[in-house]
Amino acid sequence: MNQKYPPAPLDEAADDAARVERPQRAGERTAERGGEREERDPFLTAMGERVRLLRARRGMTRKTLAAETGLSERHLANLESGVGNASVLVLRQLAITLNCPLAEVIGDETTASAEWLLIRELLQGRDQAALQRARIALAEMFAQAPRDPHRNDRIALIGLRGAGKSTLGRMLAQERKVPFIELTRVIEQLAGCPPSEIHSLYGASAYRRYEHRALEAVVHEHSHAVIASPGGLVSESGTFNVLLSRCFTVWLQATPDEHMRRVVAQGDLRPMSGNREAMDDLKRILAGRAELYGRADMTFDTSEKTLADAYLQLRDRLAARLAAQAPDEARLN
Repeated sequence: MNQKYPPAPLDEAADDAARVERPQRAGERTAERGGEREERDPFLTAMGERVRLLRARRGMTRKTLAAETGLSERHLANLESGVGNASVLVLRQLAITLNCPLAEVIGDETTASAEWLLIRELLQGRDQAALQRARIALAEMFAQAPRDPHRNDRIALIGLRGAGKSTLGRMLAQERKVPFIELTRVIEQLAGCPPSEIHSLYGASAYRRYEHRALEAVVHEHSHAVIASPGGLVSESGTFNVLLSRCFTVWLQATPDEHMRRVVAQGDLRPMSGNREAMDDLKRILAGRAELYGRADMTFDTSEKTLADAYLQLRDRLAARLAAQAPDEARLN
């Protein structure tokens, strides 16, 4: 990729990091009281499950979330298991770090009004295909900008590391004679430092902002491209909605064992170092994001396929899907 994106200033990220309020650890409660385990409250149990799901979707271990919120791992473990009665400040800090409304941590925001309840009733029990049609219809109804005529000319590959986004993406781009763009590289150009440094120096919120800027820059610059997106992009609704509306998205699937084997085969031993539960973490992340990845226009499983077979099958299925959508796209435009 020859396109250069000028670095953006990091002061904004530093300001954000400075403004984030770290809740005090005073008042953190243990799971034991008076020698007997506290009885789990259904509300606290459900809230703990939501926190665990939100954490998994963002690919964060409990240790990482503890470090970014300033809470202890034990306190988070109690909260996630339904025996930690967190304060409002703690819940607000969790919402900030997980980049979601406080209502999403506390409970189901779709119970907030009669209209929400009616909409939820209409969607209750629908299959994924029906929900996808409803989401597309709503997106078009409330869209602020006209439909992107080049949406199907930008192919965006989503999925966890090791699914084949970079390898298959380069092959697709070469055959289609379009640029291949790894969004992580664009983030690095915009920030002027590797994504790992953005996370360590300024936190997850700064990285999410650069991720959104990078995607906007790429779709603005390229009407035709194959884009490999970071695995966690789908957990940020605003950025993911841009990707869905501006690109034809393909979820590259693989089993957890395949993901781990391919990453290690590439010489990256980080998934295994210092973390005995790496495979369990990977499975939780995949389970937590599966519903989000499922919003893609197309899914393709790369497990137990040779590189040549995977590419040829992906190429042919993609061509068939794009050809089938062409009449509908022409009518809408």
